[in-house]
Amino acid sequence: MIHRLKNLVAGVGPAMGALLFASAAWAQEAATEAAPAAAAAPTLDTGNTAWMLTSTALVLLMTIPGLALFYAGMVRKKNVLGTMMQSFAICCLATVLWMVIGYSLAFTGTSPYIGGLDRLFLDGIEKTTLSGTIPESVFAMFQMTFFIITPALITGAFADRMKFSSMLVFIGLWALVVYAPICHWVWSLNADGTALGFLGAMGALDFAGGTVVHINAGVAGLVACLVLGPRKGFGTDNMAPHNLTLSVIGASLLWVGWFGFNAGSAAAADGRAGMAMLVTQIATAAAALAWMFAEWLLRKKPSVLGVISGAVAGLVAITPAAGFVGPKGALIIGLVAGVVCYWGATGLKHALKYDDSLDAFGVHGIGGIIGAVLTGVFAVEGIGGTAGLLEGNAGQVLTQVYAVLITVAYTAIVTFILLKIVDVILGLRVSAEEEREGLDLALHGETVH
Repeated sequence: MIHRLKNLVAGVGPAMGALLFASAAWAQEAATEAAPAAAAAPTLDTGNTAWMLTSTALVLLMTIPGLALFYAGMVRKKNVLGTMMQSFAICCLATVLWMVIGYSLAFTGTSPYIGGLDRLFLDGIEKTTLSGTIPESVFAMFQMTFFIITPALITGAFADRMKFSSMLVFIGLWALVVYAPICHWVWSLNADGTALGFLGAMGALDFAGGTVVHINAGVAGLVACLVLGPRKGFGTDNMAPHNLTLSVIGASLLWVGWFGFNAGSAAAADGRAGMAMLVTQIATAAAALAWMFAEWLLRKKPSVLGVISGAVAGLVAITPAAGFVGPKGALIIGLVAGVVCYWGATGLKHALKYDDSLDAFGVHGIGGIIGAVLTGVFAVEGIGGTAGLLEGNAGQVLTQVYAVLITVAYTAIVTFILLKIVDVILGLRVSAEEEREGLDLALHGETVH
């Protein structure tokens, strides 16, 4: 039975694996392996399954319509439909890629560096249960929503200027060549619940996607905006958001959906999920206030764009820490993220003169790095369940820094290569005339009146 389940449970994130393998169903199966198959048959935990179904829907809500609205409100009116189209189309593309090969590459196999083909086309998934607690189909669908939103985040960095066809090819390649391996490095497990991926095996903590999602997407976005170059008129033309009402609605949907993102990563309806939800709320509010007051102090007026950007920065920063820290740690993480991400989206960007259109790197890249490192500072054994892990553990901080550096280096190098390949084959950027006209009409033949 253990051999039969080996590939089914390989790859469940560190937070999930600890819960799944500690379940009574698994303990019973291990103790009665020689008993008849019927006696060891796993049974679903309906409460856990219901929570994971809910969490999955919440995370999907983060991309469509959450991220689509958040990004669409921040671009100029002539690009609003093109921006929303990117999020919607990526949702469709990533779904199919995950079903065909993405899930298998991320969560099966025996290599610490890349998954296998055990679940190609999700073959056999309909008959399996993960350690008697949730169906593997639910876990695969939950992880699919992460696979959807991560590449969608990148589009904010190159808004207003990439060809739609080139975007689809680049995002499809990136999801399989960059996201899937890093996901495997951090979250894949052996059949006995020990870490399989090499970053997880060395002790890197990432509860819900600080490295896998946010640093990954943020760095890719930075590379993409540098390769494409700035928008026409950047620094001289008025490029203010055309409709912040849409962005506020989008940010609000992101905030609510993020409870599925973070608390759902516990893979159970338990106390750890409850704490993850609590610290998510605290860090988000703290970061929004920190960004708002920093902007108020330096620019004399607190902006709507600033407070919603701060909230997203807090959501990003608490993501890797959500299952490992308590309320006090969450408060500090949020305050630090709000101030530092404000600097990243304003001071750093202006000093280096790169055109990260919607601050994908300033919020997600920098926020993800802050959260990943501070997880090592504020992680608490009673919450994370990691033996010997106490607040202020310098060794854990170094491990977190190493994981961040590996992720940044791999993502930056491979993203650059993929962009150059697509540029040679299709060309990355729309023409100057199309850019002036706007992507809505030029690429999609539609416009908002």
